[in-house]
Amino acid sequence: MIAYAIHWFINLGSTVFIPIIIFALGLCVRLKPSKAFLSGITIGVGFIGLNMVVNLLQTSLGPAIKLMVARYDLALSIIDLGSGPGGPLAFSSTMGVLIIPIAFGLNLILVWLGLTKTLNIDVWNLWQPTFIGLMVWGVTANYLYGVLAMVAAFLIQLLLADLTQPMVSRFFGLPDISVTHLMALAPVLLALPLNWLFDRIPGFNKIDASPEKIEKRFGVFGDPLVIGLIIGIGIGILAGYDVSKIAGLGMEMAAVLKLLPKMISMFMEALTPIAEATQEFTQKHLHGKIVNIGMDAALTVGHPAVTSTSLLMIPVALFLAVILPGNKVLPFGDLTLFVFVFTIMVSAFRGNIIRSLIGGAVYTIPMLYLSTWLAPTVTQAFQLGNYNIGSKGTVSFVSAGLWPNALMVWAGQHLGVIGIIVIIGILLGLLYYVNIIKKFNSQEKEVG
Repeated sequence: MIAYAIHWFINLGSTVFIPIIIFALGLCVRLKPSKAFLSGITIGVGFIGLNMVVNLLQTSLGPAIKLMVARYDLALSIIDLGSGPGGPLAFSSTMGVLIIPIAFGLNLILVWLGLTKTLNIDVWNLWQPTFIGLMVWGVTANYLYGVLAMVAAFLIQLLLADLTQPMVSRFFGLPDISVTHLMALAPVLLALPLNWLFDRIPGFNKIDASPEKIEKRFGVFGDPLVIGLIIGIGIGILAGYDVSKIAGLGMEMAAVLKLLPKMISMFMEALTPIAEATQEFTQKHLHGKIVNIGMDAALTVGHPAVTSTSLLMIPVALFLAVILPGNKVLPFGDLTLFVFVFTIMVSAFRGNIIRSLIGGAVYTIPMLYLSTWLAPTVTQAFQLGNYNIGSKGTVSFVSAGLWPNALMVWAGQHLGVIGIIVIIGILLGLLYYVNIIKKFNSQEKEVG
């Protein structure tokens, strides 16, 4: 009965269940019911608008990418299904039922103990720890190992969310909000040292390629509308479109760059009263503990630097996939979701598009190799979840090559339950060090 209720709730879709969670959270933190209700509806409308723009991105770019692949005879043996099926697959499994009460209960305990300052309400993206659990279950043939790996992956989400919250708050203008989307968080461990290195390269460290600086320097050609138009035209040319289709794709990409920030503004309108009420509640009832609301990276993808970088990374990723020796994954399904993969990385580079492109290219290399290595395990996870992959053979997706995925699968394969438990212990220790000893995420310190 409980499993059925959870499946029913998840199947309502993010445009329904997230507003319900926001409304309930608002009531819990003593926000007026009318304001909590409006916040819930507003965030639901924001998700609907965001989904419309992302669908426009996918339906516009999908055929162009397919033609690019065919035109340049890009043939690799592993199909990139995209991470889209990962959520339905994860929540159709028994692990998808377990993750919600486990994550919610563990999160509340850790908040109460002061080991994390992130209260995760991003239920949908719990599919990522669940998918890791499925992969570990598959390679070890032990269900318990999979559940423990799922817990470890959730702790990685909380740790990275705490570490990046000041940066996310500053760059995206999201006070009291953290991102708990593992796909977006994973690149930070590469982005921060890369940015440190870039800051120490004479000449290069003086280049300011933020959208604001580009617009100021290049006038109308630096406007996000025009940047979107130019990128769309370029992709259309690479796809071999005729003039009318090239112009159409250019206009659609201009629309994406213009509309995404408009949709994201609705999230801020919805979350501001919730965040303020949460801080008041914690000041009164949790002895002044700082609690940030953990949300989907959808709140950040509307930044012009994020969208521009993600679109420019599409041909870069295809090029890298072809020239890298040993890579077998042909990027396809995940290309239109790069806005989620690279968003926090872009904030680590302070919106500098040149740095973001270099960092994105460097990060894509291990993603491709790890997604190739994990392909049999990913295929097995789909089979465990009874997901029909037809006659596609071995499947994977580019963002399956996240380092947390590889870490937990490797630990399950080679270290067994002891290794997974040790990783959980290390993560709890890091949470203690970051939040109790260093008091890192204390509103006055920043990353990057």
